Amino acid sequence: MAKDKRDKLIIALVVVIVLLLGFLAYLFLIRPAISGYVVQAQNQGIQYTIYSIAQEASTCKTVSLPVGNQTMDLVWVKCLQIAPGNETK
Repeated sequence: MAKDKRDKLIIALVVVIVLLLGFLAYLFLIRPAISGYVVQAQNQGIQYTIYSIAQEASTCKTVSLPVGNQTMDLVWVKCLQIAPGNETK
């Protein structure tokens, strides 16, 4: 009888230890790996977006970006040339 209780206690403790080890593995190994991948993917998306905007603006086209209820137009600085005959004196 006492041996059965002791065996059940040992099995319960082993199960608890295995569950805790699994939780710690998730907490310190799996979750940081997933978070790192997500951050890396976000950074790649941001870089691609900025590159695309710069590439479009460098062809002397305006790039319209919605900001709230307004639109912001971006123009490459080299494309802003004063038309001949319109110089200010």
